[in-house]
Amino acid sequence: MSNSLLSVAYIAASALFILSLGGLSHQETARKGNIYGIIGMLIAFVATALSPQVTGYGLLVSVILPGAIIGAIVASRVAMTSMPELVAMLHSFVGLAAVLVGIANYLSPDPSLVGTEETIHQIEIYVGVFIGAITFTGSIVAFGKLRAIISSKPLMLPARHLLNLGMLVASVWLGFQFMGAEFPNGLQPLLIMTGIACVLGIHLVAAIGGADMPVVISMLNSYSGWAAAAAGFMLSNDLLIITGALVGSSGAILSYIMCRAMNRSFISVILGGFGEGVGKTAATAEQKPAGKVNSTTVEETAELLRNAKSVIITPGYGMAVAQAQHAVSEITKILRDRGVNVRFGIHPVAGRLPGHMNVLLAEAKVPYDIVLEMDEINADFPKTDVVLVIGANDTVNPSALEDPNSPIAGMPVLEVWKAAHVVVMKRSMASGYAGVENPLFYRENTQMLFGDAKKNVDALLVRLREGAGVATEKALVAT
Repeated sequence: MSNSLLSVAYIAASALFILSLGGLSHQETARKGNIYGIIGMLIAFVATALSPQVTGYGLLVSVILPGAIIGAIVASRVAMTSMPELVAMLHSFVGLAAVLVGIANYLSPDPSLVGTEETIHQIEIYVGVFIGAITFTGSIVAFGKLRAIISSKPLMLPARHLLNLGMLVASVWLGFQFMGAEFPNGLQPLLIMTGIACVLGIHLVAAIGGADMPVVISMLNSYSGWAAAAAGFMLSNDLLIITGALVGSSGAILSYIMCRAMNRSFISVILGGFGEGVGKTAATAEQKPAGKVNSTTVEETAELLRNAKSVIITPGYGMAVAQAQHAVSEITKILRDRGVNVRFGIHPVAGRLPGHMNVLLAEAKVPYDIVLEMDEINADFPKTDVVLVIGANDTVNPSALEDPNSPIAGMPVLEVWKAAHVVVMKRSMASGYAGVENPLFYRENTQMLFGDAKKNVDALLVRLREGAGVATEKALVAT
């Protein structure tokens, strides 16, 4: 393939990637967005493989086939509940790739680069390896926290910010050593910086608590994009630069939007929890709210729903774990057929990945027009008869608004407690992923439906179907 044809293919792939991002911004067009992205990546892959610079096809095939097989197996087996962990792990691969590409570039210098061009190329290598190393280890820590291998509580080392600053200063100093060294003497400062950046990535993410993990995943997505862009500069690959810039900038924008939704400082999160939200004492988080817990049954919940005129369902990670979205979709259909106004309230960070709940509900064929964001539905809770909370915890916690000493103080939440009746489906009274007790469970208008969410939702569906059958029979008799 000629260089001209390669450029045309890269332009087409870039346009498709932009269309993909545009499509993924709305539920109705998300499927098309995915298709555009797949086609764009296929064009990019084939064009690169057929470019004049690629000659070792035997080696290329030997690494592509195992990767494709492993990727296909993992993608087909991963559950939606494990998607956040998978995304975090994929980010780590991008970071590791950037590190390896940078080191390989240094070990294989281009003799045609001299003077300023060589200096710029050296900076590209150093910065690319630095970002890639932080992304690699930070993503691994994020994976461990999401997988519950590592505690979700923030790691609060003494003078942690000075430690981060020290590692950053050391990396800059090593950068000067790297730039001033003749080949191959620069390899030593490059490798030492890589080790420091790996430790920095671990510490930055370990210092962030579980409540902020969705933002961390989004931010690591941005880091992986910039790492890919840096690799593109090192390899002089225009498409990789464009793709990395698209991923990096979109990830940063999404992280900023999510930080605003959680009342978190964008800078504080990317600097390892500096400032807001992490200075609360553990004792505050563990204080038990006062009040009495009112438990309920499936039968009583079904009766509440039958008599309601308006219902809002607020799903959380617990619904994803229980795989209850299909039964919830059936309940929604039955209630809507009875004339009940049913809608879904989705918090921006519901689940452990941006858009997690939206994907689950779309998979269960819940109509897009009744799935509303927090800002769209919060004002309607006082006019709602019943709110059904399925597996949500931190995103419906009133202490975020009422307790200035809470670790999640100031975080906007779904104000479900303002409804006439609130039914919370949970296995137990355990705190959420952020480790914060929820006073909602002790409110007078709150009833707790304990047990496995899938079993309770299935039983609730059976009761509602029975009620629908009785209503139909009475209508026929009356006719």
